[in-house]
Amino acid sequence: MTKSKTFDCAIIGGGFTGLAAAAELARAGHSVIILEKETELGGLAAGFDVGGYELERFYHHWFTSDTHVNALAKQVGVEDQIILRESNTGMYYAGKRFRLSTPGDLLRFGAIPVHDRIRTGFATLFVRRIKNWHALEDLTAKEWLTRLFGKNVFEVIWEPLLIGKFGKYADEISAVWFWNKLALRGSSRGAGGSEQLAYFRGGFAKLAREVAAYIQRHGGTVAAGVDVARIKRDAQGVVLETADGPVSAKTALLTVPLPIAGQLLKDETPVSYQEKLNKIKYLGNVCLILEMTRSLSGLYWTNVNDASFPFVGIIEHTNFEPTESYGGRHIIYLSKYLPVDDPLYSMSADEAFEFALPHLQRMFPDFDEKWVTQRHVWTAEYAQPIVVRHYSSLTPAFETPMPHTYLASMAQVYPEDRGTNYAIREGRRAAVEIRRQLEVAHTDAA
Repeated sequence: MTKSKTFDCAIIGGGFTGLAAAAELARAGHSVIILEKETELGGLAAGFDVGGYELERFYHHWFTSDTHVNALAKQVGVEDQIILRESNTGMYYAGKRFRLSTPGDLLRFGAIPVHDRIRTGFATLFVRRIKNWHALEDLTAKEWLTRLFGKNVFEVIWEPLLIGKFGKYADEISAVWFWNKLALRGSSRGAGGSEQLAYFRGGFAKLAREVAAYIQRHGGTVAAGVDVARIKRDAQGVVLETADGPVSAKTALLTVPLPIAGQLLKDETPVSYQEKLNKIKYLGNVCLILEMTRSLSGLYWTNVNDASFPFVGIIEHTNFEPTESYGGRHIIYLSKYLPVDDPLYSMSADEAFEFALPHLQRMFPDFDEKWVTQRHVWTAEYAQPIVVRHYSSLTPAFETPMPHTYLASMAQVYPEDRGTNYAIREGRRAAVEIRRQLEVAHTDAA
């Protein structure tokens, strides 16, 4: 890390927002440095070792409509590594597993009457036509979904997912958040109605490294394992204080969760700004990952519509990315969003597996714990912003009260929800604005 140099931009956070911003700035000829406190890049997409193969700590894919991921891969020169595959999804409800991948599957979904299945199909098509999301800001997801799909469908399909994802906050979630989820999944369906998803050959962590290499080829600096303690004003712009020494820059871009940004800017911004950043609450996430000798089901993604089951989703990664990518291992993620003071959040991998075991045996009666050869657990403290009504009034602006310092986080992508595609979009947008600011400063100095 070059400490004596004043960079055009210092970026805090080596997830895809920071990587995309740095790639744009470096391509334009600006000196840029990324500071990432973890030793691995990619944020929630960072990888870990499974028997000599690399796997994401948290499940990842992207949709065929996610154009910003494709654009970044093309910019870096690795678009030929994008893989498109059909996915298959399902639901666990009332002790039964249902396949729900196509319109035909919906028509055969026996948990609701035939007329409700037909209504659900038409309502889902209607959702894709909604463009004015502002009209939904007054409504909660519960209010909107009940009106659109009917009370019975809401209670069987949507309410368990809301509760499983947001727990005690379920009734507060905005209709806009759910609208985006439904519209996005609909936009990734092929001509036959089946869903197509994309993946990067070798995993998302590999894509993060490819972007980092591109940044370095264009003169940028990528510093992993460097934690920024605070940001101060400086005659040249800003100074980032780290354990490895200060880093000077003309501008700074924070791509970290809002509470962390608040701490970094605490000495340089008013109390009212700190309060604004803290108005948006988050849920954490626990991902229990099982390496297994055989498959649990034929499904990639199973939504769990059962309040007694502790995980909201079972993602069998190797029903999407083949087992050959992991030395023949079957990979299963069990995901749970929760407050970070929940006991599950602090469990070890063995403890989390013992906690999950009776529930897995209930869902899959033939399941034998001997199938599991390894288990891992990963946690994220700021995994999901809680998107309430009128969330647009809560999101902080790109520009912070501290001069030359900007904020681009997953809590600001509204009306979209967090995801790699939007992380990249926001990073590229941030780079455009920072370039403009640098050019204005250069003109004024001249």
